[in-house]
Amino acid sequence: MARFKDFNFKLVVVEQLMYIDEKLTPQFSLAGVLKEKGLGDDPWEYAREHDLAYKVVPEAREYFESLELSDELLAGVEELCMDGGNRVYQECAPVWDGEDDLFDVASLDDLALLPNLRRVLGSEFLGPDLAGVLESRDITAD
Repeated sequence: MARFKDFNFKLVVVEQLMYIDEKLTPQFSLAGVLKEKGLGDDPWEYAREHDLAYKVVPEAREYFESLELSDELLAGVEELCMDGGNRVYQECAPVWDGEDDLFDVASLDDLALLPNLRRVLGSEFLGPDLAGVLESRDITAD
């Protein structure tokens, strides 16, 4: 199983596999996890009441950090989309508004885990150094 160095990059990959391609199931639902634990069923309210606004809710972080992605699943990833509206971000931080660096990708070291990646949408959210890494690997940056 692959080990990611950058949690935020892993979230971008999970977005593609879980919420876009629907190859990674079941889809994570923070509301479902909270309800199952008897913590209510409104993630936004839970985050506000527990001083977790603009932060990753611990239950979501724990789930996504421990989520194992097989080499086979990762080999199927040909495109990624970096967008503040990604569902995975809302599942992690329901109060987040996309106006800070909470989900910024800091490293592209994990590109090695995606041997067939050919295109990254939203690459303008990457710093110039990271965008250059995409180019050096012949990955189209849109």
